[in-house]
Amino acid sequence: MKHLTSHEGLHCANCGAPMQGEFCHECGQSIHSVLKPMHHMVEETVETVLHIDGRIVHTLPPLLLKPGFLTLEYFAGRRVRYIAPFRLMFVLCLLSFFVAHLAIDQVSNKVGAHGFPLVNVDSKAIEKADNPAEVREALQDQLDNLQDARESGVLPANLLEQIDVSARDLRKKASRRLVELGAAPMPAASIAAPLPDAPAAKSRHATKNDVVRKAVRRQSTPVHISWLPDVVNARLTEMGHRMQENWDTVKHSEDPSARAEAKQRMINGVFGTLPATMFVLIPVFAGLLKLFYVFRRRLYMEHLIVALHSHAFMFLGLLLILLTSMLSTWLRPYAAWAGYTLGWVEALLILWVPTCLLIMQKRIYRQGWPMTLLKFWCIGWCYFWLLAIALTIAAGLGMAH
Repeated sequence: MKHLTSHEGLHCANCGAPMQGEFCHECGQSIHSVLKPMHHMVEETVETVLHIDGRIVHTLPPLLLKPGFLTLEYFAGRRVRYIAPFRLMFVLCLLSFFVAHLAIDQVSNKVGAHGFPLVNVDSKAIEKADNPAEVREALQDQLDNLQDARESGVLPANLLEQIDVSARDLRKKASRRLVELGAAPMPAASIAAPLPDAPAAKSRHATKNDVVRKAVRRQSTPVHISWLPDVVNARLTEMGHRMQENWDTVKHSEDPSARAEAKQRMINGVFGTLPATMFVLIPVFAGLLKLFYVFRRRLYMEHLIVALHSHAFMFLGLLLILLTSMLSTWLRPYAAWAGYTLGWVEALLILWVPTCLLIMQKRIYRQGWPMTLLKFWCIGWCYFWLLAIALTIAAGLGMAH
């Protein structure tokens, strides 16, 4: 049972006005003290920043399963029980891009370790060598691959431990092949020797990379657009230099650690610019709705709310698709049936995203199916190209990070 609290006789500590409730009617200051236990401060901080409370239970299920429901509720004035559109879109945007970043890092590491192996141990060339010189050349090639893999800085600890073991195995096979060819075997000390220390190799690679960077800066053409200020042209020129340096490092650097660092730098840069890019596109999407539904006599703010809820749903769909895909990939080696089931769930989610957006547009603007389908296709086509241009610009800015 809720107890009534009397504020009779209490005065505001700020302006001295008699209190009639928890907040002063003169200056708005709360009667509650700011001196609270630490756990209360943490709770209030999370509430203020993310506004995650019981309203999330009333917001996310309808957003995912009831197309247009939240928007119509907002238009009808029933807003207190739901998370505000911008806050909802903002949180889901950050979460989806964070998970997408993790997914890309996971795929990148798998490609680096399996698709294009950083640790490439292949003794076939040693076993098929026809003379001692070819044996030594094949052995050196394999040892160079192992050395580059160790210097990459992207391998997990269990693979790093196997590098010296693999090097010893390669030397033993090379020694046996030399004996088969009638040559002297490799000394035992040489077989058991660890790989060369990384700093010398890294310094050699770093010197070559510095030479490449200087050559790039000498060969790059400065950006000069006549109608732009000099400071903007200088900024674009510097971005072009960094973009070309990153790209050349990824493609041509002899240092695996430099390649991995440049690759990660570009990925981080792209994901750093994506949220700002989406915030620019949302008002543009609202403008497209205003243009195609100009005769529906709706305010631009109404179209903006539709755009916010539409993007919040797309970010939620992207988040669920990524999580389902990552979980499916992780489960397949252990429980194949669960992995394939999640694969079907992922496919259904992908199909549900455009279907839900279409139903949402039909329910909110209340037009017939032929006109709704036509406008949905036209808006989608225009927005696709705007999104492609925006993502291209974001990718360029990220590559220049």
